[in-house]
Amino acid sequence: MSKNLQQWLDDYGVCHQHPLNKRIHWLCVPLIVWSLLALLWLLPLPMASLLPALLQPLANVATLLIAVASIYYWRLAPRLALGMLLFSALALWAGMQLAVWLALPSWLLPVVVFVLAWIGQFIGHHIEGKKPSFFKDLQYLLIGPVWCLEHLYRRLGVGG
Repeated sequence: MSKNLQQWLDDYGVCHQHPLNKRIHWLCVPLIVWSLLALLWLLPLPMASLLPALLQPLANVATLLIAVASIYYWRLAPRLALGMLLFSALALWAGMQLAVWLALPSWLLPVVVFVLAWIGQFIGHHIEGKKPSFFKDLQYLLIGPVWCLEHLYRRLGVGG
């Protein structure tokens, strides 16, 4: 990891200057994270059946992604890693509650949200007149969520 957190956020911010594009990202990035985690939650890891029954629901691709991303985020900024862990847990819980409440197949809503949120992202970048950052470096797919979280922290006065 050659860049520090501020460098990543500054580089990401270059492609997110237009006020409407920013608003679109503040809405769509969390929705993309939620929908991706909700979908990946449905994919068990091969070793899931070897675990005690209580832990088997946690042995899925979403949990693995959260663990790997948490290590990445921790190296950038522990306060953001903790925030992303909290967001991930709340997103998964909310997604499970929503799936039960709507009585839909558990994959349907996350797929629809994922597609619509990505459409929103590309509309935002069309408005901005710049390509999405992840076209330059795939790590920006992990930076987008912490860019949003950093803005939320600033609004709430959470220092770092």
